[in-house]
Amino acid sequence: QVQLVESGGGLVQPGGSLRLSCAASGSIFSIYTMGWYRQAPGKERELVASITGGGSTSYADSVKGRFTISRDNAKNTVSLQMNSLKPEDTAVYYCNSRRRTIQTLYNYWGQGTQVTVSS
Repeated sequence: QVQLVESGGGLVQPGGSLRLSCAASGSIFSIYTMGWYRQAPGKERELVASITGGGSTSYADSVKGRFTISRDNAKNTVSLQMNSLKPEDTAVYYCNSRRRTIQTLYNYWGQGTQVTVSS
């Protein structure tokens, strides 16, 4: 069992910045791929950014150049630096941890943290 706790959400003006953090416990952090997803009301949950245990990153086209995902394996944390925020970034942001073995997908979610971008 992997436990994930997000923090850092809040209200920010358009063009502003926020940094989200996710603390993980319960397994070997470094072998899991970590990701940030978001879900706005009435919309599907979407992948925002991911980072493998080796540090390879991937981003949704809508956030490239604005968001940066990083991880600190020694501290069992993953962060999402969000710059130049837009109203359409408003959503609940979820931390995700996953690892695929031959027969099993291990997939864990945090409780989510609200990000609101509004004037």
